[in-house]
Amino acid sequence: MNKGIVLVLVLLLGGCSGGGGQHYYQLPVAADTAGAQHISVTSSLRHIWVSRVNLSDFLAGNGVVYQASDVRYITAANNLWASPLAQQLQQTMVINLGNALPGTLVSATPAPGEQDTLELNISAFHGRYDGRVIIQGVALLTHQQQVISYPFALTLKQDQDGYDALVRTLAQGWLQVSQTIAGQILATR
Repeated sequence: MNKGIVLVLVLLLGGCSGGGGQHYYQLPVAADTAGAQHISVTSSLRHIWVSRVNLSDFLAGNGVVYQASDVRYITAANNLWASPLAQQLQQTMVINLGNALPGTLVSATPAPGEQDTLELNISAFHGRYDGRVIIQGVALLTHQQQVISYPFALTLKQDQDGYDALVRTLAQGWLQVSQTIAGQILATR
């Protein structure tokens, strides 16, 4: 009986000490924008449909991406997105724009009637060997049958090492992109 208990304890301790397990990351929503916005839908309300987020192929996998040199990119095997990155980017863009554009219904689903459509094409959303975070792409807003292009390119300093800090810095950058796009949308009114 004692050998059985010792074996179970050894297996439990061995499983806990490995530390090499997978870690899952979700983009956080800024604390001041986390509150849900309730809008009653009327026919005069402007609606923006965040239709899709297209990712460059190297970003489309499950792993968080890190640029190890000027020419080499690594997709993490154990540091993974909790849900698909494109979905996280779309959801946080909807929340961020909804909070930045009062009186505008921003959603990830189309609604009946007139609406603007926002499509996002992301070419960079990763950490880099020099402690920087890179976010690049273009937002395409279709407004009254006219397509307006808003390119964006951010390079942010990551304050701490590690994937937690990388994901937080990516979220801060995405919030900045959202705010910039919101300002440009306001200019189309």
